[in-house]
Amino acid sequence: MSSFSPAPASISVPRASERPTPPKARTAQRDAFFDNAKYLAIVLVAMGHAWEPLRADSRTVTALYTIVYAFHMPAFIIISGYFSRGFDASPRKIKRLVTGVVVPYVVFETAYTYFTRWSDGVPDRPVSLLDPLYLTWFLAALFVWRLTTPVWNKLRHPLPVALTVAALASLSPGIGGDLDLQRTLQFLPYFVLGLCLRPEHFKLVRTWRTRLLAVPVFLSALVFSYWAVPRMDYAWFFHRAAAQEFGVPAWYGPLMTLALFGCSLTLVACFLSWVPGRRMWFTTLGAGTLYGYLLHGFLIQAGNHWEWFRHDWPHSPLGEIAVTLVAGLAVTALCTAPVRRVFRCVMEPRMDWAFRQDRNREPASAPA
Repeated sequence: MSSFSPAPASISVPRASERPTPPKARTAQRDAFFDNAKYLAIVLVAMGHAWEPLRADSRTVTALYTIVYAFHMPAFIIISGYFSRGFDASPRKIKRLVTGVVVPYVVFETAYTYFTRWSDGVPDRPVSLLDPLYLTWFLAALFVWRLTTPVWNKLRHPLPVALTVAALASLSPGIGGDLDLQRTLQFLPYFVLGLCLRPEHFKLVRTWRTRLLAVPVFLSALVFSYWAVPRMDYAWFFHRAAAQEFGVPAWYGPLMTLALFGCSLTLVACFLSWVPGRRMWFTTLGAGTLYGYLLHGFLIQAGNHWEWFRHDWPHSPLGEIAVTLVAGLAVTALCTAPVRRVFRCVMEPRMDWAFRQDRNREPASAPA
């Protein structure tokens, strides 16, 4: 029969700073790498929109525009897919889908309709929730992608199936514009790829060898993009039209689907390899990228209405650099905490009044 022995008096209770982090606190911590990647991607989105009026007068701007559009939205969508892996259509996830995607879509689709009535000079533009306007297409697509996540998680080979769906969409000009389904289907492989990725895959692209290899790859892509400006339609990277709408044979569609997927995936790997993994001054802004994405469109639309590009200075090299910096600073400001506090009521509403309480939910704290 064993006897109980008291703990030696020399053992001291660890200080609070030395105690292990509770599991719940650890899971609440955000990964700096992904926040950094989202922030840098949203800055490139804003810069790309600011470059649009300057493309006609500058081959260099058009080449940079083509490169950015080749990977910035694919990177954003891949990360969205990666963080959607746990979507299981449970009541809690459905509530988050409604409050974080559906409500912002309805609010900003309506807001952009009324705003562009003024900015575009179309006073009778109707409010249509089935026809995403301007930037809201991403929310409509994210809603569809996330709802279908349980299906993709059950398939044995989800990525080849998603690529097949995208290829078939590129053959089908009659899909129509409801929920911007053409773009939703053509961008689908990037979301499904994100569902298939694991942490070790992101570690693979962040090795020093990959970072070094990314330099000549990206420089080669820049040279090719500059060469291709007068020879290729960069609108292929928008993924919102079928092959026949480009005036080419239908079989170009599946071929371009695979070629663009390979090209975009290579550039996304280059981009992610250069994203810092440690906390930076902009890391906290990564949590507000959806705010920056949806709000910066009003600045772009207002600038286009006032025709800022009619002046000569934006078309000079220094002017193009200034436009790029202003776009980056503007979207950075829109990702900050004060802006998020103001617009959280429509971007992340609680809406507890609209949902039933889950009676099967476990209590917040269980007895030890």
